Amino acid sequence: MPRRLGLVALPDAILRPVREGNAFETTVEHLATAIRLGVFATGERLPPERELAERLKVGRATLREAIAALRLAGLVTTTRGRAGGTVVVYRGPSSDAAAAGEGPAALRTLCRTPAEVADALAFRRVVEPGAAALAAGADLSAESRTWLCEALDEAGAAADDDGRRLADTRLHLAVATLTGSPLVIDAVRQAQVLLREMLAAIPVLRANIEHSTAQHEAIVAAILRGDPDGAGRTMQEHCDATSALIRGLLG
Repeated sequence: MPRRLGLVALPDAILRPVREGNAFETTVEHLATAIRLGVFATGERLPPERELAERLKVGRATLREAIAALRLAGLVTTTRGRAGGTVVVYRGPSSDAAAAGEGPAALRTLCRTPAEVADALAFRRVVEPGAAALAAGADLSAESRTWLCEALDEAGAAADDDGRRLADTRLHLAVATLTGSPLVIDAVRQAQVLLREMLAAIPVLRANIEHSTAQHEAIVAAILRGDPDGAGRTMQEHCDATSALIRGLLG
């Protein structure tokens, strides 16, 4: 039941009702962000239209138009019939460009100045340690504990680099979800969106993966033993390590 549990919890936390205004565009943004963050992983089926429309508080017609846009963008594919549905085909940002030395150029289209990169990293350093500390102080159910451990296992067992980065993001979103705070969850979501843009511009390094895995294990262990100070401190060390890598490789 781990995948079911994860997909029930994360969409509930990440997919928020669309505000009045540009319903179509905002629906596309919400769904595309959820897919890119790994809330809906590659090969997994989106919830039924009726459920998604209710969750986002949009009409079925608007939702269908948004899903059509996701198909055009290559994020999902849809089949009809009783066994049909919309399935995620997005596999994460390819690291090929970064490995070829094109990363910094790609990043400049997203964060145009060093100050913007620094601001994004500072934002994450404030938000994610606080989320980890809150999660460690929460009264977690046995189901929540199991889900967090499964998210950790998935992050360490991903078959390839793109899958690893998606699983990494899901783990951080799971930690945020356990806080029970919509504002904290949304802040971590924003931090992860910014982080993924930056990580997509640098190569995946084996040594960093080993360090990150060890830090993830320490963060989860602190949360499970109810140690807010330890969880926050270890998450801060984790954020600082990633920031140092990004600053070093992007110059």
